[in-house]
Amino acid sequence: MAEMSQSVAVFNGRLGLQQRVIPAYRAAFLERLAQSCQGGLSVFAGQPLAGEGIQSASEFERVHLTPARNWHFGVPGSPWFVLWQAGILRWLQTWQPDALIVEANARYLSTRAAVAWMRRRRRLVVGWGLGAPPAGGKLAGLRQGERLAFLRSLDGVIAYSHKGAAEYIHLGLPPEKVFVAPNAVEPPPVRQPSVKPAEFAGKPVVIFVGRLQARKRVDLLLHACARLPAARQPALRIVGEGPARRELEALASQIYPAAQFVGAQFGADLAASLEAADLFVLPGTGGLAVQQAMAHGLPVIVAQGDGTQEDLVRPENGWLIPADDLNALTQALAEALLDPQRLRRMGAESYRIVAQEINIDQMAGAFIAALNRLPPSG
Repeated sequence: MAEMSQSVAVFNGRLGLQQRVIPAYRAAFLERLAQSCQGGLSVFAGQPLAGEGIQSASEFERVHLTPARNWHFGVPGSPWFVLWQAGILRWLQTWQPDALIVEANARYLSTRAAVAWMRRRRRLVVGWGLGAPPAGGKLAGLRQGERLAFLRSLDGVIAYSHKGAAEYIHLGLPPEKVFVAPNAVEPPPVRQPSVKPAEFAGKPVVIFVGRLQARKRVDLLLHACARLPAARQPALRIVGEGPARRELEALASQIYPAAQFVGAQFGADLAASLEAADLFVLPGTGGLAVQQAMAHGLPVIVAQGDGTQEDLVRPENGWLIPADDLNALTQALAEALLDPQRLRRMGAESYRIVAQEINIDQMAGAFIAALNRLPPSG
């Protein structure tokens, strides 16, 4: 895996970036990346399927957005899913990028045409993806071979995490062509978090922030709090809305009535809730709020997922626990709430990580460094 200095801040050319969709949370990163491209940044992306629950970014200040027409064949994530994005070659012909970043997904058939278009012009093509976990099922070998062939057609790959980078290398990519840009959704925090007292002021406050849906596993958090000895049970604040709220409130009334459901919060209201908390817990998948919590100086308990969590959560700032493991969550909660002074130190480390290591400035810097280091293979 290639290690790089991120002191290089500018790409001297026009950059194109292809994605199936651009979630709203990704807009800030793309605006930051566009600042570092002297020739500008153009993004080619379409809309998600109805029911995916993805809010797409639609307005930018610096980014040139060209809408794609997504033809989905199957459901994203299924073994037989493929995608064709109509208009991709017309976009390339109009924008004429010096380098192209594509979603590192061999199921996007139109991307192969875009790679070939860039190859004929001896221009740089870089993939961007989560990683390459082993494929399963009867056609696993065929799928792995297809994936590797596609990835080898690129000049390099940028992984969301160190875990993802290791997967690409294990699949067969040369380490010098694999880069890491830790996934970030927030800029560096602009102010220090408030200083919390050495001891808890009454019951410690545990907070969850996110959409209330089954995969977030807020039910596990309720059960874990209920398992703690009565004298050590925290004040639990659940911030968010979603289809599972009524069911979760019913569960809380039975096993943990002290849980407080405050609804969705944003801006100053959310900041105030995070400032008032002692510990952030994400027991299920997702995790956009983890970086927000860390920016407010909170230690975190986070379930393992796609690999991006491992870069954020370390023994110095929190607990990374197995997914869907009630015993592990209960044990982590008990340990965390036992020593408030340790929690304060861990919260300070959370803040340092997002201020210095994992934020959209660092992420954009890693992209630019990779673009400037990789030669096009032609």
